[in-house]
Amino acid sequence: MIKYWNIEELTGYKPITTFHFDFSFAEHYGYDMVKDTFDYNFETAKNMGYKWLTEFVMVLNWKVWEHSNTNSTLAKLYDKLLIQADEYASENLNEEELSYYYATTN
Repeated sequence: MIKYWNIEELTGYKPITTFHFDFSFAEHYGYDMVKDTFDYNFETAKNMGYKWLTEFVMVLNWKVWEHSNTNSTLAKLYDKLLIQADEYASENLNEEELSYYYATTN
């Protein structure tokens, strides 16, 4: 069963992508599929703009938290991927985009 991402109910943020679903689905097929999903969706997020990239990082952060008490290996993988995506965003977004990124991810 794929878990529902209740981010909108908790924060008011309305998702614009399927990234959460994509990662949740990939988890059923193992770590390699999670990594493949990251690689594909990271390229998509970078090409679609800062709002997609922001949501991508939010999903990775959510996944770290989601698995931190139940699957430390998966949580560590997501943490590694989160750091990679966050570093990219920090280094490549312009000032206005970074303001949105930090306001939304914090």
